[in-house]
Amino acid sequence: MPDPADTDGLTVGQVATHLGVTVRALHHWDETGLARPSLRTAAGYRLYTAGDLERLHRIVIYRELGLGLDRIRVVLDDSTADVPGALRTQRTQVAERIDRLQQLGAALDRMIDAHERGLLLTIEQQAEILGPQWNPDWPAQARQRYGDTAQWQQYAERSASRGPEDWQAIADAVADLDRALVHAMDSGVTPGSAEANQLVERHREVFSSYFPLTRQMQVCLGRMYEADPGFAAHYDGIRSGLATWFRRIVDASARAHGIDPDTATWQ
Repeated sequence: MPDPADTDGLTVGQVATHLGVTVRALHHWDETGLARPSLRTAAGYRLYTAGDLERLHRIVIYRELGLGLDRIRVVLDDSTADVPGALRTQRTQVAERIDRLQQLGAALDRMIDAHERGLLLTIEQQAEILGPQWNPDWPAQARQRYGDTAQWQQYAERSASRGPEDWQAIADAVADLDRALVHAMDSGVTPGSAEANQLVERHREVFSSYFPLTRQMQVCLGRMYEADPGFAAHYDGIRSGLATWFRRIVDASARAHGIDPDTATWQ
């Protein structure tokens, strides 16, 4: 605390600099009666005394502790105020805010990991949930290929909130769809039929677990399932010719919705 002899007659600008607050804050505290300068010059300028500065110091401290201005006024002016009680209440609120911020920090860490890794499962969890045919390198490859797309961002944001049980439910839905596709193919379901179109819609619904899938994007996926060696091996490993059959039912459904599969793009 400065020597009172040096602080009587300080201007609002000098006090603002000394306390590290804004002139606007000092004017507001003056207008509301929380902390008014005690001196006035012959020209009408108001000046702060050492006592004023002491009160302002206390206001700044209590404000930094999180007390509102009305509560600060009570602490400073009400002789019956329970100051320790008020501070204990504020301490509890601070602890609650710290806990919320720690939770937010943990959520941000998961979001960062999801954007960088895609799948927040251990290698062991991936094998258990996604099956022995799953390649743990696929998420990294997908990020390298699609990491700058809006779809990867959507996928990562959803992934950040998912645990093993959520991924198990998605894996089960995908497996059920694969079995339905095999059954339909073996039963002679033809592209463009009502049953085939229902399966195409079911694929879009299941795939929306990752990110929203437009019909044009689904056409592009159908092409990739057939042409990409990894995807083709997966689908043809379930049933020979399944990748091509799936691409055909997707193309037929797209045509029914006015989309030319030959010119469809990822949009």
